[in-house]
Amino acid sequence: MPTDSVRPLAALSALAARLTARLPARVRTGYWTRVVPVLALLAVVTHIPSFLRPVWSPDEGYLATQARMLADGGVFYDTVVDRKPPLLPWLYEACFALFGSTSLWPLRTLAIVAHLVTAVLLASIARGRWGNRAGAAAGALYLLISIGLSPEDSQAATFEVFMLPAMVAAFRYAERRRWLAAGIAVALCSLTKQTGGAVLLPVLWMLFQDTRRRGVRWPPALAKIMFGFALPIAFVAVILTKPKGFLFWVVTGSGDYASLGGAWLQMTGRALGNSAILAAAGLGFLVPLGRRLWLTYRGRPARLPFGRRRAAEQQRETAPLPVAASKEHGSTADLWVWLLSSVVAVSTGFHFFGHYYLQLMPPLVLLGVGAVCTSAVSWRPVMVYSTVAATAFWGLAVFWPGQTITHNTEVATTVAEQSTPKDTVLVWGMHPELYWLADRKPASRYLTAGFLTNFSGGKDSKQVGEQYSVSDAWQTFDQELTKNPPEVVVDDSGQAPYQPELIPKIETLLTTRYEVVAVNADTVIYRLKR
Repeated sequence: MPTDSVRPLAALSALAARLTARLPARVRTGYWTRVVPVLALLAVVTHIPSFLRPVWSPDEGYLATQARMLADGGVFYDTVVDRKPPLLPWLYEACFALFGSTSLWPLRTLAIVAHLVTAVLLASIARGRWGNRAGAAAGALYLLISIGLSPEDSQAATFEVFMLPAMVAAFRYAERRRWLAAGIAVALCSLTKQTGGAVLLPVLWMLFQDTRRRGVRWPPALAKIMFGFALPIAFVAVILTKPKGFLFWVVTGSGDYASLGGAWLQMTGRALGNSAILAAAGLGFLVPLGRRLWLTYRGRPARLPFGRRRAAEQQRETAPLPVAASKEHGSTADLWVWLLSSVVAVSTGFHFFGHYYLQLMPPLVLLGVGAVCTSAVSWRPVMVYSTVAATAFWGLAVFWPGQTITHNTEVATTVAEQSTPKDTVLVWGMHPELYWLADRKPASRYLTAGFLTNFSGGKDSKQVGEQYSVSDAWQTFDQELTKNPPEVVVDDSGQAPYQPELIPKIETLLTTRYEVVAVNADTVIYRLKR
C-alpha cells in the first residue's frame, strides 16, 4: 500500500486509541459496553431479510398510504381513518418527509432499533434478577425468537414491533418503583396499539404487591401511574387530533370488527398454528420453563448444583438489583401476570394474526431465562437450539415465496399505466399497498373494503355486507366518489364474501360507469368510461 495512504490510517488509528484510553475503565470494560454491541449486531443480522422486498404485509402498505395522505394535508380520524392509534402513522409520515416515500428502508431500520431497545431492556430486567449472564442471555434470546414467526409477521415494520420497547419499559419502570415513568410508558404503548395497554395490569399488580410488602399507602403511587397514563393520551386526543374522531376510531368504533362472531374453525386453527410456530421457535427455553413448572407442581423445586449456586450468589451480590425484586429474589409472579395480560391482548378480537404473538415474546423470554437460572440446566443447549431455530426462520424469510408481492407489483404497474399522478384510484379489496406501489392517491378515506363490509380475517359471510359497515361509512363513501370519481378501480376481492356481486352498490358502480381494461389472475382492473 502506498505510504501516503498508510499515514492517514495510522493517524486515525492512533487518535482512536488515545480517545479510547481516556474513557473510564468501567466504560471501556463495562457490562453494557460489551453486551450492547453484540446485541446490536444480532439485531441487524436477524432482520436483514426485512430489506429484501418492498413490502411484507398489508399493514405496511396501509401505513405507507396513510403517511402519504397525511403529508398531502389529510386530517387524522377525519379524511384519514384507521382503527389504530396515531403514533406509528406519524412516524411513517416523518420518515417519508426526511427520506422520501418510495421505500420503507428507514422504517425497517427503525424497526431494528426498536428490537434492539427491547432486547436491552429485557437484558436489564434479567440482569437485575438473575445476574450478568442471564441479562445477556435474555437480550440474545429475544432477538433470536423475534423472527420466530411467519416472515410476513416478524420482518415487517408494523405496530407490534414499535409497541414492544414502551411495553418492556413500563414493566422495568414499575419494577424500580418509578410509577410516573411507568404510566407514561403504558400510554406510549397504548398510543402505538391499543392492546399494548394490557401491560398496565402487571404494573398495577407490582404496585399493590410493593405497597403490601412495605406497608405504605398506595394512592399516591397509583395517582402517578394514572396521571402518567392519562396525560399523553389526552394530549394526543384533544390537541393533536379530533377528540370525537379519536374516541370513535380508537375506542368505540371497532365493536363489530372485534366481535365473537366469525369462522370459529378458521380462527381456532390460526390460533393453534401460530402458537405452535412460536413454541417451536422458543422451545430452547420453553422446555426448561415447563420442567420447572412440573417440578414445582410435584413439590420438588429444582436446585442449582453447589458450584453454580455459589457463582449465582456472588453475582447476585454484585449485580444492581431492582428494589422491588430485592426482597423476593427469583420470584416470577409479576412475569406470569405480564404473560397473562399479553395472552388476553393477543386474544382480543379473536383474530390471532401471527404478528399479534410478538407481544408474548418478552414475558416468555424472561420466564424462560428465570427457569434456566434457577434450575440445574445448562445454557449451552438452550442457546444452541435457539440459534438453530432462528437460522431456520432466517432462511425461511430469505426464500419466502414472492407470488403475492409480484402479483401486486404487476397490478400496481397496470394501474399506473392506466392513470396519471393527478388521478385517484379505488382498490376494492384488502391490499392497500397497491396505492403505495402504484403511487396513486386513494379516492376514499376507506383504504380497505373491510370498513365498508366488516370483512377481516376469520369473518364468514354471515357478518360481511353493507349493513355491517362502519357507522355512516357508505354515505361518506358515496359523497367522496361523487365529488371525485376514481379514474381506475381495482377489484381485488377474488372469491371473498365482499365481491361486487354480493355488494350491490359496488356492482352498480362498476357496471354503469366503468369498463374492464385488464385482468391479472383474479384481479380485475376497471377504468372510467369516456
